[in-house]
Formats: sequence, structure tokens, C-alpha cells
Amino acid sequence: MLTFIRIKEVVLSVTNFIKINGQSIDPLDYTKNIIEKHPNVKIHIGTDSQTLNDNTRYITAIAYRFNKSGVHYIYTKNNFPKILDKWERLWKETELSIEIAQILNNKEINIEIDMDYNSDERYYSNKLVSVAKGWANSLGFKVNIKPFNQIATSAADYHSK
Repeated sequence: MLTFIRIKEVVLSVTNFIKINGQSIDPLDYTKNIIEKHPNVKIHIGTDSQTLNDNTRYITAIAYRFNKSGVHYIYTKNNFPKILDKWERLWKETELSIEIAQILNNKEINIEIDMDYNSDERYYSNKLVSVAKGWANSLGFKVNIKPFNQIATSAADYHSK
């Protein structure tokens, strides 16, 4: 039986996860139920951002990969005052993904963080790869960067526009 620890300080991004049909859900209970029904599920967490008018919108997705049976995901949208600095905007993506991963973290499940950063040095996001990946790895999370295994960030990207 899995035990999830609830953090007393409710984090904004955890309070408003929804399914693709718009139904609000608790990501802790939802994840626990999925793991109980599908113990071999692989969990991916990723965040993407988009600057719109006076806000920067962040979408964080939790994707549940059921081996060869497909993927299901839930997500949350959070708006922040417009972030003009590209490094700061991209770094916030890492912070939000790691925040959710730490809340869901349980030694019995395997969480991977999909970072919307590119391994190709021609792209600006490549500048964040080593530091963001190093932080997540130091916390025990496997990290996927572009072009590899972008399950959660693909879902987040879809909802960021």
C-alpha cells in the first residue's frame, strides 16, 4: 500500500489540477488511484510556458504512461506577472516540475521529469540543461530533454496556447 505525505503548506499549482474534460481533481489522490490500478505505470511531469499579454502562463502536466496502452494526463495552469527574462521564465518551468515531482515522490514509484530544454547547443534553452538536469538528478529524478521522451511537456505545450 502506498502512502502519500501531504504537505501542510498548500502549493498553488497543486490545488487546481484538472482532467482534459475540465473536471477538478486532487493530483495526490488521483495518482495514488492510478498506481493502485496500474502498478507498472510510468509517471512523467513537465512544464511549458507561454507569455500572453501581461502574464506568463505555466502549464504543468502529470502524464501517466501505461506501457503500450497509451498515455493519460492531468494538468494545471498558473499565471504569473509577465516574465521578460528568458532564463527566469525557463527556470520557473524547472521549479514547477520539480515542486510537483517532490510532492508526488514516493520511493515505490518512478517519476521522470520531462524538461522542455534542447540538447542542441543552437537553442537558448540548452544553457539551462546542465544546471536544471543536475538539480533534478540530485533529488533522485530521471530527466528527459529534447528530443527524447517529451511526454508531459508535449501535453503542457498543447494547453499553453
